[in-house]
Amino acid sequence: MERRDVLADAAIAVLARAGSRGLTHRAVDGAAGLPEGTSSYYFRTRSALLQACVDRMAARTLSEMASGASAGPTTVDGLVAAAVATVGRWLADDRERLLARWELALESTRRPELGAALRAAGARVRERVAATLAALDIAEPERRAHDLVACLDGLAFDQLAGAGRAPRDTAALRAAITDVVRGFTGSS
Repeated sequence: MERRDVLADAAIAVLARAGSRGLTHRAVDGAAGLPEGTSSYYFRTRSALLQACVDRMAARTLSEMASGASAGPTTVDGLVAAAVATVGRWLADDRERLLARWELALESTRRPELGAALRAAGARVRERVAATLAALDIAEPERRAHDLVACLDGLAFDQLAGAGRAPRDTAALRAAITDVVRGFTGSS
């Protein structure tokens, strides 16, 4: 793994653990187990460090999507299963990345350049989702991809950080995602 990736992963961990205010070059160096000054050598400014987080998260997400593309869903039920697996992974294995993404989203409301980077990364993810929807002959795949991703993000947010109901078990999560996907696909 390249040093830039190690540092970006450490910055993502710091964002998840300490929030945006806790993201400093010193904290990233410590999280990466590298000498002080290492992260500022690779990412001179805090903005560059934030950009590195966006780039690394997007690269990892797109890589994961590509690795599953060869066995991508071929039915609406397969789409539901893939969506349930994705949200389940976000809540368990990728909890840190999810929290960091939300920290970046909040920070982007005050930093237009960060907002532009997040929108560009999100557009690449939504393009892949739209391609999946198009392959399933679902009408308006671009619009529905945007809405589907937003709904899945909302379900994950409610589970992890929201003030909603008690945590959903896998069956309840599957039921909610089934309702969302079937609503977007027009299937019953």
